[in-house]
Amino acid sequence: MLRLGRCADVLYSSLASIHYPDVTVRITTTLSKISMAFFLLADHILWIGRSGLCAVNTNKWSRVSNKYWLYGLILNLIRDLYEINRILKARSSGLCGDPQFALAKTPIKETVAMFCRDHKDVVVDTVKNACDVLIPLTALGHLNLSPGFVGLLGAISSIAGIMSIIDPVAKLTPS
Repeated sequence: MLRLGRCADVLYSSLASIHYPDVTVRITTTLSKISMAFFLLADHILWIGRSGLCAVNTNKWSRVSNKYWLYGLILNLIRDLYEINRILKARSSGLCGDPQFALAKTPIKETVAMFCRDHKDVVVDTVKNACDVLIPLTALGHLNLSPGFVGLLGAISSIAGIMSIIDPVAKLTPS
């Protein structure tokens, strides 16, 4: 029942994201939330079938669930890449306000370290989504990753998710 409530909550939260001023963030966030709500609904139906409460084609609903999860994660990654591109453009044009930062003069290791420090929210969200996207790709048969590696990806994603809860600076908004 918790997933059904979460499904409704995620779907309802998509209404708030339709008013975000940046069109790319608005579209990717809203569609991602809708996709994740459908993922949770399909996963709930799958749970009902696996628990024996009702006859459900578990193979079909597992594929549906993983497809919606994958769609949502792809939209999240598109948003992450958009944010990274926007930040890099602002830095290269000098709009970031940091006179010490110059892409052409700073060594790549230092640039990456500074980016991670200054934009923890985007980095954590990107790591989380990049790890997560490989899981439904494997479940749908598009990749052939070992169960141990899928578990490792899930653990990394969970740690990134916990980081965004513990440290508000590490949470990408709007999410």
